[in-house]
Amino acid sequence: MLENNFKNNKGLLEIGGVNVEKLAQKYKTPLYIYDQKLIKDTASSFVENFKSEKFETEIIYATKAFSNLYVLGLLNEYNLVFDCVSKEEIFVALKAGIKGENIHFHGNNKTKEELIYAIDNDISLIIIDSEDEYYLLDEILKDKKKKASCLLRINPDVKTDTHKFIQTSNADSKFGLNIRDENTEKIIEKIIENPNINLLGFHAHIGSQVKNLEFFKEEAKIMAEFTKNIQDKFKKCFSHLNLGGGFGTRENLEDEDLDLEKFLKGLIVFMEDLFDKNKLSIKNLSIEPGRSLISKAGSILYRLGSSKITMEGYPLIFVDGGMSDNIRPSLYGAKYSAILANKLDNEKNQTYRVGGKLCESGDILIEKVKIPKVERDDLLLVPFAGAYTYSMSSNYNKLLKPAVVFVEDGKDYCAVKRQSLEDLIKRDLKYKKGDK
Repeated sequence: MLENNFKNNKGLLEIGGVNVEKLAQKYKTPLYIYDQKLIKDTASSFVENFKSEKFETEIIYATKAFSNLYVLGLLNEYNLVFDCVSKEEIFVALKAGIKGENIHFHGNNKTKEELIYAIDNDISLIIIDSEDEYYLLDEILKDKKKKASCLLRINPDVKTDTHKFIQTSNADSKFGLNIRDENTEKIIEKIIENPNINLLGFHAHIGSQVKNLEFFKEEAKIMAEFTKNIQDKFKKCFSHLNLGGGFGTRENLEDEDLDLEKFLKGLIVFMEDLFDKNKLSIKNLSIEPGRSLISKAGSILYRLGSSKITMEGYPLIFVDGGMSDNIRPSLYGAKYSAILANKLDNEKNQTYRVGGKLCESGDILIEKVKIPKVERDDLLLVPFAGAYTYSMSSNYNKLLKPAVVFVEDGKDYCAVKRQSLEDLIKRDLKYKKGDK
C-alpha cells in the first residue's frame, strides 16, 4: 500500500505528480526527493494545532535536521522560528531571508567567534548550555557593551527508550546543566544578577524519536516544578519555557504514525493545567520539531546495480549510494523500508538486504526488505528519509553529494544541485615539489 503522497501510475511511482524515472534521468541518482505539499501541510498542522488562549506559542524548526536556502525560505512563510547550532547554520538562515529576531542559537560548545557572530547579527535568543559558556558570553557582552536575552538549558534527567546516541537528558549527557546538580541553582543566581543578560526562562530536550508520549509529560512536569522552585527561591518570574523536540515519527512503512493534531492539542491542554497548578506566569511556550516536521516528506531514490548471494543472510542488492547519503543505519541502527519504484504492480515475492557501494562492511542500508524480483537499473526508493540524511551526507570514497529536488503539482524544483567532479577538488591545493 502506497503512502497518500505517492501514486501508482501504471506500475511507476509518482511523487507530487512527477514520476521518479523522469526525476532520475533529469537529476541522476542517488537523489533526495521532497514532497513540497506534505511539508507545507505538516508545517501548517504544527502551527494550527499548537495554540493556546492563555499564552503565546512558537514552533521552532531544528535546522540541523535539513537545511538549505530553499527549504528555509519555504518554512519561513509559516511564521516559524529557527533553531541553529552553529555560526554556519545561522549564516545560511540569514541568507535564506530569515531575520535575526526569528533565530535561536543553541549548541553545547559555542565558540567565542560564534557568539560574537550571533550577537552582531542580532540573534534573538541564546540558549546557554554550561557555566563555562555563561562566563564567555558575559565577557563578550561586557566588551561590546551589549545585552542578550537567553534561556538556560536544563537536563531534566529523563531517560527515554531511544538509541543511546539520540538520548539527550541522561545523567551523563553532554547537553545542559543537570537538574539534580546542586551547582545548577548557583549558576542560575549568577545569571539572574547579571545586568547584561535577561534570563527569560528554561529549555529542555529529552532526545530524538521519542514515541512514548508519557516521556514528554514527565519532562513537562519536571520543568514546570523546577521553574516554580527557582521562581519562588529567587523572586523572579520567568516568561519562557521551551520543551525541545524529539517527537517520534515514522521511519519505515511498518511504523505506526504519531497523530500530530491529537498530540499537539493534548500537550497544550496538559501544559495549561500544569501552569495553573504551579501558578506559573509563562507567556511563551515553544517546541522544536525537526525530524517530525520534515522526515516523512523526504525520500531517497537509488539506481540498482550488482546483486549477490552470500553464504549467510539474505541476498544482497546494491544501490549507487549508501552511507555517504544516509549514515543513519550505520550510525544509529535506523531501520528503513524500500519500494521498487518502477515495478509497483509486480508481486513482492523476494527478500533482500540492501547494501551501499561504499567500501565499508557496515554500509548496509536495510537488513531485510520484501519487494519484487529486481534487475540491474531498477529504481529503489527509500521513504521517510527527509531528516538527518542530506544534512549528514559526506564525500566519503569521493562520491558526489546528490541533488535535492522538491516536487508539487506535477512540477519539480531543484533546491540543491548535484555535485560535479570539479566540486571535489575546487578547494584543494596541489603539492609542489620543493615547497617547505
